[in-house]
Amino acid sequence: MVFGRESRFVDLHRSTWVEIDLNAIAYNINTIKNKMPNHTKVIAVVKADGYGHGSIPVAKKALDSGAEALAVALLEEALELRDAGITAPILVLGWVPPASAIIAAEQNITLTFFQQEWIQQVNTYSFTKPLKLHLKLDSGMGRIGIRTEEELHAILYALNKNSSIYLTGVYTHFATADEPESTYFDVQKKRFERGLSLLQDNWNGNLDIHIGNSASAIRLPEGMYNYIRFGIAMYGLYPSKAVKEQGDIELKQAFSLHSQLVHVKQIQAGDSISYGCTYTAKKEEWIGTIPIGYGDGWLRKMQGFSILINGKRMPIVGRICMDQTMVRLDRAYPVETKVTFIGHQNDAFIPMDEVSEYAETINYEIPCVINKRIPRIYKGL
Repeated sequence: MVFGRESRFVDLHRSTWVEIDLNAIAYNINTIKNKMPNHTKVIAVVKADGYGHGSIPVAKKALDSGAEALAVALLEEALELRDAGITAPILVLGWVPPASAIIAAEQNITLTFFQQEWIQQVNTYSFTKPLKLHLKLDSGMGRIGIRTEEELHAILYALNKNSSIYLTGVYTHFATADEPESTYFDVQKKRFERGLSLLQDNWNGNLDIHIGNSASAIRLPEGMYNYIRFGIAMYGLYPSKAVKEQGDIELKQAFSLHSQLVHVKQIQAGDSISYGCTYTAKKEEWIGTIPIGYGDGWLRKMQGFSILINGKRMPIVGRICMDQTMVRLDRAYPVETKVTFIGHQNDAFIPMDEVSEYAETINYEIPCVINKRIPRIYKGL
């Protein structure tokens, strides 16, 4: 029996699993908090099931490790945290249908808003509990958020129509905080500062102000206001090479992916492996079969990538199937020999960045696409 993705005991019926080191997450949070000014608090971002790490265990560990609040993308994600008994402040970063504002208020979940029409519709509802809102300013990301002074005045006017609705925060998101050149970052920061000044001139009350994401918090910890949103770096992954090189901060990767050999066979010169016969042996070889495939999120593009067996790199051969992957071995190994796709094995290490570079994507994507068919086992609960 092992701890499953929601901190429950589950049976592990397959020979493939993800290990999540919650102590690494605690270390990363403490490391970033030590770098920030004392007045700056941490919002732990646990959207997309905690970037594939498991939102509930990660949220609980983050809060135990000094995070003061949580952020998700969807109201459903916030409600899942509430159902798990988490009472800390939760901010929904994405758009929520106006009719769902009543549920958010009842569950003490803060919503993001940025449309006059949205607040006008919400104003027509009766609330038994206060609805807390954060205003999103689009300083240059081009996704969601208000962009003009006219929009701001219209929204503030509409906010005064319902005594149960409270503006408690304001924020923006940077498009290039992870890049070494800071010109556009500076443009966005100045736009936000102008918008914030206008807001403070026309609105009384304390506000949670957050512009810092992982990249800007690591590279430019000063001037991040009273909150930062700590996302990818909390999981021990750097937003970019530039951030890693310039940030002067050591993070610990929390995610590792393992499996076992379930079949080992010898093939002869001329024998082919997998669909399309894209790999043909040139000599006598040992081939191992591993129970993981693109149906689990291990991408077909990873054909040719080298994984760890007995602490040594060995190449994936043939096309990756939906449920199985084949590897060329340096010798015969017993069935149930451990295989590592991401993470540590003996003294060897496959970092997430190496996997994402091979797959021609970003490190954010890899743990998110390793899906729930693969159970999560937690260290440090």
